[in-house]
Amino acid sequence: MTNTPSPHTGDALVVRNAHLLDLESGTWREGDLLCTDGRISEEGADRPDDAQVLDVQGGFVLPGLIDAHVHVTAFTAALGSLATTPASYVTAQASRIMGEMLDRGFTTVRDMAGADFGLARAQQEGLVRGPRLAFGGKALSQTGGHGDSRDAGSWHHDEHPCCADHGRVADGEDAVRVAARDELRKGAHHIKVMASGGVASPTDRIDSTQYSPAELRAAVEEAEAANRYVAAHAYTARAVNRALEAGVRSIEHGNLIDDRSVELLTEHGAFLVPTLVTYWALKKEGREFGLSEDSWRKVDDVLGAGLGALERAARGGARIAYGSDLLGGMHRHQNEEFRIRSEVQKPLDVIRSATSVAAELLGMSGEIGTLAAGARADLLVLDSDPLADIAALADPARHQVAVVQGGRPVR
Repeated sequence: MTNTPSPHTGDALVVRNAHLLDLESGTWREGDLLCTDGRISEEGADRPDDAQVLDVQGGFVLPGLIDAHVHVTAFTAALGSLATTPASYVTAQASRIMGEMLDRGFTTVRDMAGADFGLARAQQEGLVRGPRLAFGGKALSQTGGHGDSRDAGSWHHDEHPCCADHGRVADGEDAVRVAARDELRKGAHHIKVMASGGVASPTDRIDSTQYSPAELRAAVEEAEAANRYVAAHAYTARAVNRALEAGVRSIEHGNLIDDRSVELLTEHGAFLVPTLVTYWALKKEGREFGLSEDSWRKVDDVLGAGLGALERAARGGARIAYGSDLLGGMHRHQNEEFRIRSEVQKPLDVIRSATSVAAELLGMSGEIGTLAAGARADLLVLDSDPLADIAALADPARHQVAVVQGGRPVR
């Protein structure tokens, strides 16, 4: 099977001899796909004479993948060290990480703390090779919360630019409003808040709740005023449910949810973004890539419960998007999330989580995550059927034929 396109001079691409995935029905249609000016064309549209031709010889074509929880600047699991790392070096590492994500078939990602307007603009202008980037800027954290990277003997945040890497400390409703407005001013597509403890933070507990209901509502009100939304890092049912009741649109992780959490997800039309692969990777390799011993011990608090939470949410009809949340050298495991989820979900549902459902979460339904006419021509070509065996997506090095972004083959 070849993925070498024929020479061309125009802005059109024809993907020939393909099996095209209909995400709604979960079926394949044999045929060709025409892309012009970076968009998928109507079926039957005239093919330009100078169109580039990509003959996939019966390959399986999906929409480009969407990862709804990444950290493209996290070249190390020691997140606190990013505060004192030169920004130029972090950017260089992010450029590498983004390029590798694109090579794995992810044409759009949602960064959940770390990336900014500059990286997104650089990708748009072609200065950085990588996925389209929806970013949230710095995550909002209470003092001592998951976004506060100081250890117990460290400085007061008034004396140091605390968490200059992924988070910013804001305590009280007024401070949360100012912080949210500032991230929105800087172009954030969403606001992230830390609503519970986490693995990589040095001074909190996984089972803690963070931010008061009033502080959470303040962030939600500011995001909604700007036609944006709030995503909340939260593990336990207590933290998840408080966040959903405050109006949060997406729950990140949610390993310890209960039945009430699922009810609230469906009642509010919210999304759950599990990130099961990161706990698997952190347990195996976290210390090798900078995770502290204390943080490594916390992995067990959430590792075993993740699949059960995913199964509970899926059974209850919650909207579930794809996320990986990997750090440092563990980014290479991004596609392993497909295999892990397939233990409790059908392959089609896992694929939807990384295409149409993730697109809906990002507010880009019809734009990405679909092969429908008018959508951006982001495509992934595989040599075998992922509906029959999810390994076709979990093992990109073995099964990937081509990646197309905006109508142009990029791998």
